[in-house]
Amino acid sequence: MDVELNVTLVTFGGFAELHKYRYLYFVVIFTLYILILCCNSTIVCLIWTHKNLHEPMYIFIAALLINSVLYSMTIYPKLLSDVLSEKQIISYPLCVFQGFSYYTSGGSEFLLLAAMAYDRYVSICKPLQYPVIMNRITIYVCLILAWIIPAFETSVLGVLYSNVKLCSFTLTGIFCNNSIYKLQCVPSVTISIYGVVTLINLVLLPMLFILFTYIRILRISYHCCRETRRKALKTCLPHLLVLVNFSCFIFFDIIIVRLDSDLSKTLRLTLTFQSILFHPLLNPIIYGLKMNEISKHLKILLCQVYTVNQFINL
Repeated sequence: MDVELNVTLVTFGGFAELHKYRYLYFVVIFTLYILILCCNSTIVCLIWTHKNLHEPMYIFIAALLINSVLYSMTIYPKLLSDVLSEKQIISYPLCVFQGFSYYTSGGSEFLLLAAMAYDRYVSICKPLQYPVIMNRITIYVCLILAWIIPAFETSVLGVLYSNVKLCSFTLTGIFCNNSIYKLQCVPSVTISIYGVVTLINLVLLPMLFILFTYIRILRISYHCCRETRRKALKTCLPHLLVLVNFSCFIFFDIIIVRLDSDLSKTLRLTLTFQSILFHPLLNPIIYGLKMNEISKHLKILLCQVYTVNQFINL
């Protein structure tokens, strides 16, 4: 490793007994990756192919699931390659880029959930104005901003990280996240402050907006008839489940880094797998089971697949 020539390699040291369980790791990770891709892609294709699902709520759901696929593609291919390699290494610029992609998709998730919360608020609380407010232009603007804002903010953080001097070259994790901060010789105050600002902009503010929106929906629904309350709960529950799921992902990500020195390698690896598995895999399951229209089309698709399979086996 030649730091003077800026040829910097970072080693991942987060795997537990990789030499013993290498192929088990590969099979498990590869299976999960295929499940994530198939589950998310299936729901997206259903929304794409059925015109009755071309509504703002389902378009945002499709965007959320596409974001989950992008998030997984940031982590899993490199993870699979590392499992089969003798050395689990990555160049520092690529590590910074992986961290940039990781947190960009994370920030996009919160902004998409905020857009979905606003869509539900307008649909339930202002039904007569819904077609006017949630028009095609509004949807496009929300989608574009949900991806551009996190990309811009995390790219600035990436530039800051690319100019720091490193004294450590081993990450205790299995991919590049904010644990990169611990590789610095001297912790950067600028990175710390900007990181907090980014966290507030991409996580805290959208979360407060989402909670405020759903509280407003619940308050207004409480004064309406039982059917309205039932409809509000039925449409908002999946979004709240996804919000809780993703908030746990953020919590795990912070805890893993902050308690890094106090965690055993096995426990750290378990928490890491939870943070990269539950978020992209549970989203399509939640929406596939809890959203009636999606669930209906999914059942029809499964019946068609079963029928074709039975016909082939005849």
